[in-house]
Amino acid sequence: MASVSSPAITSAGIGSGLDVPSLVNAMISSERLPLTALQKKNTDDQAKISAYGTIKSNLSGFQTTLKKLSDPKSIQTLTSTVADSTVLTASTGRSATPGTYNVEVKQLAQAQKLAAAGQTDLNATIGSGVLTFDFGTMANNSFTSNGLGAKTVTIDADHQSLSGIRDAINAADIGVSATIVNDGSNSPYRLTLTNSQTGLTQSMSISVGPLTGSGSPDTNLSNLLTQTASTRSLTETVAPQNAVAVIDGISVSKSTNTLNDVISGVSLTLNKTNVGSPTTVSVARDTKTLTSNLNEFVSGYNKLTSSLKSLSSYDLTNKKGATLYGDSSLRSMLTKLRSIVSSSLPDGSSSLTRLSQVGIELQKDGTLSLNQTKLQTAIDNNFSQLANVFSASGTISDGYVNYATSTDNTQTGSYAVNISQLATQANITSQTTLTAPVTISSTNNSFSVNLNGLTADISLTAKTYGSLSELATEVQAKINGVKSFSDADSSVTVSVDSNKLKIQSTRYGSGSSLSITGSASSDLFNSTATANTGINAQGTINGATAVGSGQTLTGATGNAAEGLALKITGGAIGSRGNLNYTQGFAYQLNQSITSFLSDNGVIANRTDGISSAIKKRGDQITRLQDRLDMLQKQYTKQFNTLDQTMSKMNSTSSYLSKQLASL
Repeated sequence: MASVSSPAITSAGIGSGLDVPSLVNAMISSERLPLTALQKKNTDDQAKISAYGTIKSNLSGFQTTLKKLSDPKSIQTLTSTVADSTVLTASTGRSATPGTYNVEVKQLAQAQKLAAAGQTDLNATIGSGVLTFDFGTMANNSFTSNGLGAKTVTIDADHQSLSGIRDAINAADIGVSATIVNDGSNSPYRLTLTNSQTGLTQSMSISVGPLTGSGSPDTNLSNLLTQTASTRSLTETVAPQNAVAVIDGISVSKSTNTLNDVISGVSLTLNKTNVGSPTTVSVARDTKTLTSNLNEFVSGYNKLTSSLKSLSSYDLTNKKGATLYGDSSLRSMLTKLRSIVSSSLPDGSSSLTRLSQVGIELQKDGTLSLNQTKLQTAIDNNFSQLANVFSASGTISDGYVNYATSTDNTQTGSYAVNISQLATQANITSQTTLTAPVTISSTNNSFSVNLNGLTADISLTAKTYGSLSELATEVQAKINGVKSFSDADSSVTVSVDSNKLKIQSTRYGSGSSLSITGSASSDLFNSTATANTGINAQGTINGATAVGSGQTLTGATGNAAEGLALKITGGAIGSRGNLNYTQGFAYQLNQSITSFLSDNGVIANRTDGISSAIKKRGDQITRLQDRLDMLQKQYTKQFNTLDQTMSKMNSTSSYLSKQLASL
């Protein structure tokens, strides 16, 4: 708080020659000493708050670096280089392996395009009905659905024209875009349909049904847009095809131009063909980014600890303490940070347990430095373990038990994992043994599905299915084609088991449920078919019953393994070994800094206390200043009265002297 003082008194004695201002100021000055002391304390405390602001800024800056190193993806990174980036681009993941690959792109994947017969008028009525789009392989006189989901588009009374049909298809958002092309002929307006998905198994099959669910669709609409194995009203202007590439002499065919599963951990995006001129893709460890991140770590730590030391130091030469000299909170923060960087991680999780083993060395003056030679040795010999040095991680020899996440409450240690129940998916199996061919008609093609809490009505295509696998594909396609299901990330797989249909939710655990009712349900599954609800994984972590959710087990509250989440994807019932959980150096430092910066952390407590003291002194300063103002007025009045009295006495003395002299 700024110093507040009374205005100086400048008027001289009225007639006695008495120096009233000097006398009043002298008396007020002695009274002002407590006020000056309070003002100085507030000035000092304001400087402390400013100093803590500097510390908070340095803590936040260092934490940004720590968060990067706490993420394993920022450590075990690889980089890819393509000799000719116009042909393809490449990106890498953690599972990639350094190496060089020769790639020849022979063919790019493309999506199918269909064109309808020309119309003379954009707005003339064509007809109403329901369009059912399915996607799969169209060959000769047969169509095989890919089972990923059939989609429907309703052409109602408001969309019976060519432009209305276009708008209805686009509004349905089924993965097919519709446009109208004017070809300049006598019937120039042609509806074109483009599939958003590429690949051989993405041919469009379009059937036209009645709008009301019974009867026949409008003939004009059916004649314009039917595209089935037996009736093809549309012209294929672009045929669907897979991408074809030769990688290190091995030919691969994929439905898209993004190849994610050809080279482990490497994603290739094909841009154009280069037949006869293969290009190379080189994958190498990204030591440049890692080194940059570690240099940033060292620099951030040194800047932070330097500010903590300088703000709490004592200058022996000038015999003066720094702004926060004697503040125990700075010493505790500095001690905590030094303790972390000089400690060792528990043995067992990795052969790298100290920062010095990855080249980060603690110097005699308490600063860190990066030894590039040691870092390169760690990269060359223990690259897969570098992430464990900095981030929170869990390792176990069981390939079906995977560390997922942890929380602030999870303690480091080795925890026994025991599984008593694997997670299951909801399923329903037919009690009716089916024999191909199976005829589905309008009397037994409808059923209702409740999948993971959502319900939808399904209508199978009325036809004779030559095989049970063809029927299973149809059931799967129609269920997975329900938009409300796909929006909720719910889907099913339908398979044939001993001539019986089995529908299974792809979701695991208690949130996985499945039931069917309706005419097709009775014929295909029999009313006695039992639906099994999914079950969560069950077991113990560190001897305590874990919380199961789908395939994930989470350590119990109050246990050392609290918040430790493991994904159990398979394996046997019983003991699955011990998972070693460690918190790397960056993770520990980040947690400590989060604690320092929290609302009830050491910095908030100190600044809140200082601010409270400043406010209290401010109130005291105001009261003292008011008292000084009152005293100043009082002293001025008293001395002015004295001055006037002395002036009168001087006048009387002069008069008497003159009278006596005249006598």
